[in-house]
Amino acid sequence: MSNVENIETRIKELSPEELTAFREWFIKFDAEAWDREIEADSQEGRLDFLVGEAREEKAKGTLKDL
Repeated sequence: MSNVENIETRIKELSPEELTAFREWFIKFDAEAWDREIEADSQEGRLDFLVGEAREEKAKGTLKDL
């Protein structure tokens, strides 16, 4: 059995309260991992094209506020 299959099996055995706690932990864990990935991409310049696109849109007057 692979690690993923083992984890899936264990998750299915959780009580509703444990599942809620796990879900909350995993959402935070996943968000932190995503933040680290975005930060690394930014530091490496992989997101620079987005700044260029935003500047072009602003110059054209088509930039939309979020």
